[in-house]
Amino acid sequence: MGLAAAATASSDDDDNNTPLLLSHPIKRTGTVWTAVAHIVTGVIGSGVLSLAWSIGQLGWIAGPFSILIIASFTLISSFLLSNTYRSPHPQFGPRRSASYLDAVHSHLGLKNGRLSGLLVNISLYGFGIAYVITSAISIRTILVSICYHTKGNEEVACEFVDAYYMLIFGAIQVVLSQIPNFHNIEWLSVAAAIMSFAYSFIGMALSIVQIKEKGYAEGSIEGISSRNGTEKFWLVVQALGDISYSYPFSTILLEIQDTLKSPPPENQTMKKASLISVVITTFFYLGCGGAGYAAFGNDTPGNLLTGFGSSKYYWIVDFANACIVVHLVGAYQVHKSSSSSSSAKPFFILRGVGYMDQRRHCVMSMY
Repeated sequence: MGLAAAATASSDDDDNNTPLLLSHPIKRTGTVWTAVAHIVTGVIGSGVLSLAWSIGQLGWIAGPFSILIIASFTLISSFLLSNTYRSPHPQFGPRRSASYLDAVHSHLGLKNGRLSGLLVNISLYGFGIAYVITSAISIRTILVSICYHTKGNEEVACEFVDAYYMLIFGAIQVVLSQIPNFHNIEWLSVAAAIMSFAYSFIGMALSIVQIKEKGYAEGSIEGISSRNGTEKFWLVVQALGDISYSYPFSTILLEIQDTLKSPPPENQTMKKASLISVVITTFFYLGCGGAGYAAFGNDTPGNLLTGFGSSKYYWIVDFANACIVVHLVGAYQVHKSSSSSSSAKPFFILRGVGYMDQRRHCVMSMY
């Protein structure tokens, strides 16, 4: 009872320690479903469209099995990490860890957290670069498709420069980055999650249609053949890397957990959200990857949508690419909200000192 009372008092103190940039106290109102929306937005990216190629390299047995194994490890690690949000007790501990680096510093010490901080920031900035490039490519693909089907085969007249669309994406992020903190982007995560479902369903559906038109499923147990054993080895390693990279959400888990209301205890809610999210993610990964490999076999493309670009369903592919852009706009904000909480001065956005940083300084001053 003493721990529970201390946790309640600490929660009240946290709400009253309003950051200087905000005019009202932060109230944690997140639920299981808002957490699921955040996780799905951060995890299911356009990389799901490359999993058909990954399964193709591994084959019908090793491919789905690898996805299930990596999903299991992701779920176990998320359960363990959710217990570090409060300390010293996972449910009633008075100290909160509002980010991954907060948890590292709290449990391993500031000195041991420096390497983790470097790796986390490299990962987050890597996500940001990938999102900018992928969004620009998707926008260009839509414009090329419209131009091609409008003007015929005049390829010279259908050339577009990616740099302009990167700048447009960046301008949108500058505007969205004025949202004060993670607590205020639930609507954006929900919209982005819907978009990720949309283009995943489209890729899966188009693959199933192609299988029905052929009358059979392609693929083999050993996967796509290669010229020699060395090349096959590296292709398998790359496929496993693609699958592994498409699952973890450790760097944003505690940020999401910090938005949850209590009671019930935040770690219990986060575990439920993690389970639901991993199940949803695995369904899409297996469905989209398996259907794509069955549709194309040895000719499975790195991006599943490119295999349908010249088909009669090109307008659906264009819509799917538009969904990718909208989803990555939201996913960028989810990851960069995490980045701004682990960096005192994020120089790529006009956020100033992020809410999480101010709150951490307030909490640290209490100890």
